[in-house]
Order: sequence, then structure tokens, then C-alpha cells
Amino acid sequence: MPELTLDRITRHFKNKIAVDNVSLTLREGIYGFLGANGAGKTTLLRMICGVMKPSTGEIRCNGIEIGRLDGDYRYLLGYLPQDFGYYPDFTARRYLEYLAACKAVPKDLAREKVQEMLALTGLGGDQHCKIRTFSGGMLRRLGIAQALLNDPEILILDEPTAGLDPRERIRFRNIISSLSKGRIIILSTHIVSDVEFIADKILLMKQGRIIQQGTVSEVTGSITGRVWEYLAKPEEAIRLNDIFAVSNLKNEGETVRLRLVSDTCPCEGAVPADPGLEDVYLYHFEEVSEHVDNLEG
Repeated sequence: MPELTLDRITRHFKNKIAVDNVSLTLREGIYGFLGANGAGKTTLLRMICGVMKPSTGEIRCNGIEIGRLDGDYRYLLGYLPQDFGYYPDFTARRYLEYLAACKAVPKDLAREKVQEMLALTGLGGDQHCKIRTFSGGMLRRLGIAQALLNDPEILILDEPTAGLDPRERIRFRNIISSLSKGRIIILSTHIVSDVEFIADKILLMKQGRIIQQGTVSEVTGSITGRVWEYLAKPEEAIRLNDIFAVSNLKNEGETVRLRLVSDTCPCEGAVPADPGLEDVYLYHFEEVSEHVDNLEG
């Protein structure tokens, strides 16, 4: 079973630091990387895949630097980039057979693995259809299938549910959850629901740094006392929404129920609420008020 060690990884692009001194140890399980667009997630994943080298620092697999492992390391990897390449006039089956050959999957196993992956991702009935006819959800499932052809011990998924509808997103989560035994799975996203129910560990990334990590309960517990619920009149709700980070807003007859994220009580009558992962996301990636405004004004 693999162990990945990221030792003080930094990546510069001219005058910009995309990844800033990241150190992590990853073992079996699902790791959900959460962060806004531009946080450095994709750059970090590309370095873990060996597609890009760190400016400083070292990535090791089972104690050996991944550059020294070369092809042995690539064989451990399955990678679904945010935009993966495909041949639109290939059928799904032909595409997977071609990639199995590229990944050096033995011929006697390739056909079996292709059929297994088509079945796993629900594409068995579409295996003879040309890829250009596929919906966005089918393309993402095909991407998962190609990433799993070599039965990787390290599976890396970059924004895997971008553009998917809720049904496809749920299907995707179920597939990933079923694959977690004996693997390191790294799932990078800015969609909280993608990781809230399946990740063993959440890592929050902001401006190239890992600013917090832990289980869902540990991460949500870190902002206990900073999430509030308040029942407001519509005009007051508009003002509160302009001032505070609001994670939920629901009309209830003549009033509006607000869920607000704030270091201090946002207004008289607001009551503390149990934090969720969306609240954590807002707390770290939106401007959160640190003072009480005179809202009666």
C-alpha cells in the first residue's frame, strides 16, 4: 500500500507562488482538497502526478523520490485532469482499449479491464457509441474509466464533477467511495458536496497553502460559535446579505430565515447554529465580518 510524502513543496510561476511550502503525508483513504479557483490545487496535483516539477521541495512515494521511480511510479497512478483529451470519433470501447495499450496493461488483461471499467461506470450499454455523442456526465465517467484501467493505487481527480447535474454528481461520488479500499484518492474541487459525505480527510487550500486539514467534524468544529441563524424581514435580510457571508437564505411567509457566518453575533436576536462544511468554505474563502454593525440604523 503506497504512502505519499510531500516535503516542503513550492512552485513558482515568474513572480507568482502557486504552491507555497506544502508538507503532507497521504495514506489509504479519500482526501478532499477544497479551495476557490486559483488556490493552487491543480498545480499541486500536477506535481504529485509528476507532470510538473516543484521549484523546491520533494515528493516521495514509499520513501523514494518520484522522479527516481519514473515508470514504476506512473504505473501506480490514475489521473483524471479537469480537461482530459479524447478522440471524438472513437467509440468508448476502442478509446479504452487504446489507452490500456498506452498504459502497458498486458494484452491478456486489457480486454477484461476495459469491460470491467465500462460496467463500473455504467457505460457498458454505450461502449459502441462514438464519444462525440456523449453527454458531459458520460464523458466524466469515461474519464474515470480511463484513470482506473491500470488498477492504480493512487487516484488523482481534478474538478471531476465540473458541469455535472446532481444525479451524475451523486453517481460519481458513489463510484469513488466504492474504490477507496487500498488506495490513496485525491479529489480536488470547489464544490463542497463532492467531498462532504465521502472524504476521510478535508484539506482547505488558499493562496497556495494548506490552511486547515482534518475530518469533516474536526474542520466544521473549528468554526463553532461563528455560524448564526436569524429570522429577518425582507428589507433587513437584503442589508444583512450585503454585509455578512450568508450560507443559506430561505423565505418563510413574510420573513426570511438567514444562515450567517460571522466571528461575532451579527445582530440582536441571532442564535448560534451548528456549522457545516459549506459554512467552513464561506468562512475561509469569503469576507467574514468581524464586527457588529448598527443594523437598526
